[in-house]
Amino acid sequence: MRTLITGVTAITLDENNCILPHVNIAIEDENIVAMGEEPCDFLPFSTDAVVDGEELLALPAFFNAHTHAAMTLERGWAEDLPFERWLNEKIWAAESMLEEEDVYWGAALAASEMIRSGCVGFADHYFWMEQVARLVEECGMKALLAWCHFGGSLSQELGHRSFADTIAFAQNWNAAAGGRIRTAVGPHSPYMDPPDVLRRFASEAARLGIGAHLHLSESQQQVDESLARYGLTPVAQVAASGLFNLLQPTLAAHCNVLQEQDYAILAGKVVYVAHTPKTYQKLAMRMPPLQQMIDGSVRVALGTDGPASNSDLNLLEVMRLTGLYQKGYQADATALPVTQLLKLATQAPAMAMGFTRSGVLAPGRPADLILLDTRAPHWLPHHNLAASVVYTAHPEDVAYVWCSGRLLYQRGEFLTLDYERIRWEAEHRAMRMVGKPLNAMRTTRLE
Repeated sequence: MRTLITGVTAITLDENNCILPHVNIAIEDENIVAMGEEPCDFLPFSTDAVVDGEELLALPAFFNAHTHAAMTLERGWAEDLPFERWLNEKIWAAESMLEEEDVYWGAALAASEMIRSGCVGFADHYFWMEQVARLVEECGMKALLAWCHFGGSLSQELGHRSFADTIAFAQNWNAAAGGRIRTAVGPHSPYMDPPDVLRRFASEAARLGIGAHLHLSESQQQVDESLARYGLTPVAQVAASGLFNLLQPTLAAHCNVLQEQDYAILAGKVVYVAHTPKTYQKLAMRMPPLQQMIDGSVRVALGTDGPASNSDLNLLEVMRLTGLYQKGYQADATALPVTQLLKLATQAPAMAMGFTRSGVLAPGRPADLILLDTRAPHWLPHHNLAASVVYTAHPEDVAYVWCSGRLLYQRGEFLTLDYERIRWEAEHRAMRMVGKPLNAMRTTRLE
């Protein structure tokens, strides 16, 4: 498949952070093969499709560093509650009714939302992950998939799947879908998975040549309990297990509370901290020390977290919240400039997931890119297009989405997903999980 995008403005996000006006981008199969002012750097370039890029803006597609995609089915179910009540009274109660096929349809709804907002890859940490893998294989996205495991008896695990089952999934699906699917081991956290289980995960990940994805150091209580029980912070405990010494990166979600020695541990290993600010604000959790991590050379990537806790999967909003919060918190208007925020939502999460060539628009790079329509009033005037992406763009501005050269979305039309079927399945399954009638939307009254 050969596609030529003509006359588009491009934000390359390369080392020079170029914004190139009125260029042409040639895509062949999975890669960008040429970029320039001429129709192509090599002629003739016979095309299967031509896209007029006039008043469109091209940039690398977004990657979501941490989510629980199928939790779209619990969106809006646990509102205005502190974290412990949100989790214990609502989320785990709803998940006790989760069935295997629900995960497929919940993930399909998530994929629709992510693609619609310009995201082509996500790191997912949940249950029944074969269903998510099947969805990714079908819809054309990229993903790093980890089967969450609590490290206890089978009675604790959704679907009663064993440690061995999660490892078998990781082995069977790694590099599937033409390399668009990568896998990682998925211990829930050091407060749920004891040290011997973490060591087992590290051993299996090393054997398979894959990374890990877990929750880490989310509260002061977790830090205090870890110090009391093991004499180590959660970060040091995970480091001691070997989960930071793998061939592929380890994704550590959150890291809300860190002690001084933790920064050096994280910076010295190939660990990416997934920063999901909307969840922290909505659940009134401590905001992680993002600037201190960056200043300490800790790798950071932006994510949304699951839609049950943050309500959506919109990385445009995550970039905006990250920038606005940090500028206000630090009382420094120069904190986290727009190019840095764009890279935290594109290159950094792609690297964390093992898609090391994504995140830059250049010949030879994967054709993971989006086109934004810049004609709406909130885009004008076009003084700083990078700033407009971060601080004014909406998902409705996303006009085209390619992943590995395959067009997934075009001006309101999903090309790889049956969105009407997904809507129906998701609504029915979500209402069944929480015991509500299907017509609840018409009968519920706001208090």
